[in-house]
Amino acid sequence: MIGSVLVANRGEIACRVFRTCRELGIATVAVYSDADADALHVREADTAVRLPGATPAETYLRGDLVVAAALAAGADAVHPGYGFLSENADFARRVTGAGLVWIGPPPEAIEAMASKTRAKELLGIAPLTDVTEDDLPVLVKAAAGGGGRGMRIVRELGLLAEEMAAASAEALGAFGDGEVFVEPYVENGRHVEVQLLCDTHGTAWALGTRDCSLQRRHQKVVEEAPAPGLPAALEASLLDTAVRAAKAVGYVGAGTVEFLVAGGRAQFLEMNTRLQVEHPVTEAVFGVDLVALQLAVAEGRALPPEPPAPRGHAIEARLYAEDPARGWAPQTGVLHRFELPREGGAVPREGGVLPREGGVRLGTGHVRLDTGYESGDAVGVHYDAMLAKVIVHAPTRAEAVRRLAHALDRARIHGPVTNRDLLVASLRHAEFGDPGLLDTGFYDRNGDALTAPRPGAEYAAAAAALAEAAGRRGRFGGGWRNLRSQDETRTYGDHEVRYRPTRDGGYEVAAPEGVRVVSAAPDRVRLEVAGVVRDFAVAAYGDGVVHAGPHRLDVRPRFTDPREQTAPGSLLAPMPGTVVRVADGLAVGDRVTAGQPLLWLEAMKMEHRVIAPASGTLTALHAAPGRQVEVGALLAVVSDDATTEAAQEDQTV
Repeated sequence: MIGSVLVANRGEIACRVFRTCRELGIATVAVYSDADADALHVREADTAVRLPGATPAETYLRGDLVVAAALAAGADAVHPGYGFLSENADFARRVTGAGLVWIGPPPEAIEAMASKTRAKELLGIAPLTDVTEDDLPVLVKAAAGGGGRGMRIVRELGLLAEEMAAASAEALGAFGDGEVFVEPYVENGRHVEVQLLCDTHGTAWALGTRDCSLQRRHQKVVEEAPAPGLPAALEASLLDTAVRAAKAVGYVGAGTVEFLVAGGRAQFLEMNTRLQVEHPVTEAVFGVDLVALQLAVAEGRALPPEPPAPRGHAIEARLYAEDPARGWAPQTGVLHRFELPREGGAVPREGGVLPREGGVRLGTGHVRLDTGYESGDAVGVHYDAMLAKVIVHAPTRAEAVRRLAHALDRARIHGPVTNRDLLVASLRHAEFGDPGLLDTGFYDRNGDALTAPRPGAEYAAAAAALAEAAGRRGRFGGGWRNLRSQDETRTYGDHEVRYRPTRDGGYEVAAPEGVRVVSAAPDRVRLEVAGVVRDFAVAAYGDGVVHAGPHRLDVRPRFTDPREQTAPGSLLAPMPGTVVRVADGLAVGDRVTAGQPLLWLEAMKMEHRVIAPASGTLTALHAAPGRQVEVGALLAVVSDDATTEAAQEDQTV
């Protein structure tokens, strides 16, 4: 029997594995980097072991350090979670070689399937080698790992070498393996996968299908089970193919086989030899705890001959600290408040998981929150930007979608910009409501509409201004004068608010128009607009941002600080991160063209290109490989020809 488990991972998946271990009476061990010293998964574990350093390469990708930590803490088993070392056969061998139980598939199965190139060879599928114009578009893909890292769509043959180099660098940083390959890219297909669970006694469960078509940057955003609208024959074929692939390599444990479905046909993508991020939707539909079953299989126990019968529909949304309107740029900062309300209180962080017996959940129907963060935690730059997964199960797809959108819409998420509004808009979009229209091109088609500013921000700005005024009045008293003075003015983002105090202790709002103040307190403001009363909970944390209801508002200073002026053509870091490389041979004085990649930043395990905003001359370059930069740091300056000539004339004079 397993008595103590070390999770070789961090964040949400570590917390999720710990939760099941606690329910089964198994002790838990966390590993953590210096950047994660105060992280939730560290606080939740019974014991924790430090991995010196901050980057994944220094810490979570060091299999030798992880095994040493397990031995030092007295663990007798290692669960890899997902990502990092979860599909690393050498790490699996290192674990078993140290006398520890490996909660995963045999290393031989990992080697056969974890490399996408070797998996395709096993199934008789050859990657593209000599790519021509006729093959375009193609997809450059990392041979190891997943999560969209190390993937690039190439539509111009001349960019292939550059994109392969970028994908290789990103894959090396994320997985410790820079191998990439090229395959045909199928436009706007559906991403469908099959969940597998196999024991050491020859039983293989195919736990239905999942649809993961809503993706950005090849990384999943919304997942659901079962995959809606699949023809019965196609679904049966997918389940059969997945089981045959597992048995062909002697698979043991949890795994997933992924397909791209288009035109009624399925193309094999890869087999992930680990637990998937989206496993909760399968758990909800089949009423099982996949982590508990992983542990049971690792202990040598046999699965029942058949899995439980599926019930209803489940859907999951990934909540990221990122700005979809700015190219999905990851965001950092303190998560001041993180609550997902429900009737009777907030959804518990462990997700309201119901009692289990033998790894099978006895009921479903709750909103579930899987997360690695709590209110007050900081979102850093070194790791993935995912804050949490919100999962809902209901009798039908339509009910599950509605409940999930409602839960997200009411969530209080105060701190960095997130994709919450995008998720709500996606779930409520007519195209998403029709399973026949699901495909991976959803955000390409609808991105502009889904990232448009949320309606009602002007009224939220009014609420923010009035809450501030009520706070001042409470601290300093009074505010109304016999002689009428100028309106008070506050600006939040693009919205200017003008108001004045009244004799009866209330306020009148001049802008935006048509607003009547029902009540105003420092933390709550009620406004009537066109006969409808709107209630805004208001919170500020001294970081230049005010949260009013679901709106996040940037406070505009009344006077601009002249020190914040930047020269035209300045390229500022869009996020905190590390400069990983600069374009070959780039130097001050070079001519550059609009859209030309100048340098690459790595932030939250993703690589981001910084391009020339216009054609001109590079007049300054402050970036160098390895340099850490904060958001807004000056990286380079590209001056257009007119600016450069004017500067030269000034110097001549």
